[in-house]
Amino acid sequence: MVLQYDPKQQCLPSSAELPDSDDTPVDNELQNLIPNLLEAILAMAWPDRQDWFFGVDMGIYYAPSTPAVVPDGFLSLGVERFIGEEGRLSYVMWEEDNIAPTLALEVVSKTYGGEYERKKDIYADLGIPYYAVYLPNPSSSTRARRQRQPLEVYELVDGTYQLLEGGPIWLPEIGLGLGRERGTYLGREREWLYWYDQDGNRLLTPEERVDQTQAQVDQEQARADRLAEKLRELGVDPDSL
Repeated sequence: MVLQYDPKQQCLPSSAELPDSDDTPVDNELQNLIPNLLEAILAMAWPDRQDWFFGVDMGIYYAPSTPAVVPDGFLSLGVERFIGEEGRLSYVMWEEDNIAPTLALEVVSKTYGGEYERKKDIYADLGIPYYAVYLPNPSSSTRARRQRQPLEVYELVDGTYQLLEGGPIWLPEIGLGLGRERGTYLGREREWLYWYDQDGNRLLTPEERVDQTQAQVDQEQARADRLAEKLRELGVDPDSL
């Protein structure tokens, strides 16, 4: 059963009254870098959309008397992208019209965090359609974790998460696929998570967009230089045209 609370019927705390963190530091920088990259790619892919929000290491409050659950990243659709100048302190579901995230993401760290059991059950109870668990360093993980796939994406079916096969995994509610491949982000080369279009093409990162634009500018300049040189060979001053 999906948990929902009606703020008109109960005196519920606001986001300003709730802790904005569980005060648990991440024990691996990838837990922030990976969701930050996904958010940055979305911002480039959806520049005109204002109906989505991507939270990174932000608490989701789903019951007034229950501590927040804190995914490494989550995507909500059908909500305001920006709220005020300071933005959201946390994601309080009774302030978001009881709209649960569409996707929750956990990046597995060295410290056991219940990503494959406890949190999975919580996200299912919240009615989150998709849950992704990424194991960034399988070789340094425990034996039990090494038996897992590096990226597992689950779909909620009749209240239970079912593992989806293949990759990238197409997520129709989002209109994008989620997958993994090697690349470079902030000068760091390794495997990252990326968004993909319906044809399986990876969406570019902001850095790649800049490089692509610069390459196009350089090509246009080279073409103009070649044309100017040919005009000079014909005795025509290109600056006089």
